[in-house]
Amino acid sequence: MNEEQVPAAGTILNARPYLRLRRAAAAIDFYKQAFGAEEVMRLTEPGGRIGHAEIRIGPATVFLADEYPEYGIRGPESLGGATSAIQLHVDQVDAMVERASQAGATILRPAGDEFYGQRAAVLRDPFGHEWMLAQTIEEVSTEEMQRRFEELLK
Repeated sequence: MNEEQVPAAGTILNARPYLRLRRAAAAIDFYKQAFGAEEVMRLTEPGGRIGHAEIRIGPATVFLADEYPEYGIRGPESLGGATSAIQLHVDQVDAMVERASQAGATILRPAGDEFYGQRAAVLRDPFGHEWMLAQTIEEVSTEEMQRRFEELLK
């Protein structure tokens, strides 16, 4: 199929992470404590399992649901770890790391200044998802970032 044969796909309006996890209700409470999340909505089965929930972290909307193994929907605890990470760009990374740690997050990489111009840290929440927290401390061009990256690899 060449370029002229590719049908128009429409316009992407946004992208939202959809977290699959055990104990979704507890996760919502954790995200409120750790990141100041606001719960937008929740659909709960009579037995308590959350089929769909939405939270807002800053301007971002995050979807989440409990595991549904009968449909192949499993979270990082069932799969043996996270396969991706969510980045939160914040204005005070050290303070956010401390807040999340006090709420129960595990610090995988403490906050540090990085070659790409950010102060960054990596956390794991109690449900197995990884969160990258980053604060811009310097504007770095792509060319300079590449130079620093190569220097780092020596």
